[in-house]
Amino acid sequence: MDSHGQDEQQVVWTVVDSDIGPLLLAATTEGLVNVVFHATDAVRDRALDRLASRLGAEPVEAPGSPLLAEAIRQVEAYFAGERRDFRLPLDWSLISGFSRQVLRELASGVPYGTVVGYGDLADRVGQPGAAQAVGMAMGSNPLPVVVPCHRVVESDGGIGGFGGGLETKRRLLALEGVLPEPLF
Repeated sequence: MDSHGQDEQQVVWTVVDSDIGPLLLAATTEGLVNVVFHATDAVRDRALDRLASRLGAEPVEAPGSPLLAEAIRQVEAYFAGERRDFRLPLDWSLISGFSRQVLRELASGVPYGTVVGYGDLADRVGQPGAAQAVGMAMGSNPLPVVVPCHRVVESDGGIGGFGGGLETKRRLLALEGVLPEPLF
């Protein structure tokens, strides 16, 4: 607690290697709050600055933190092909409104190895015709991979966009058996 009797926000982070490159994982006492693709030094520093600004606490590098231990274990197991779903406490504080509603539905209703169309996901949350807004929600997902926005595709069979890049999306879908593994 701080001097005013308020709980101080704690934000811890680490970078883990994965089949799609380094991932920054950040957590609060509520749960995993952020996953960032391609966590090179520059990307990591920008992400940490954003987290500090949004959460009001300076993120602390803590790869051994109990707040991160289970997230690290589950992410590593996912990329090793040993885990199909994530069972982690999530801190949804970086997202709100329609986007949070869509991402929660995605996390609970689109299992490993399946895909859903943007429009279908809009229908599931009671907003038919909001496919473009679902796309915006996917682009603002603070928890990619764990909240599987890579599983959202275009209704005409196209792969759709992806904040981590289309090659990353293809690799995640291949890992889950939705797409064939790239030949090279």
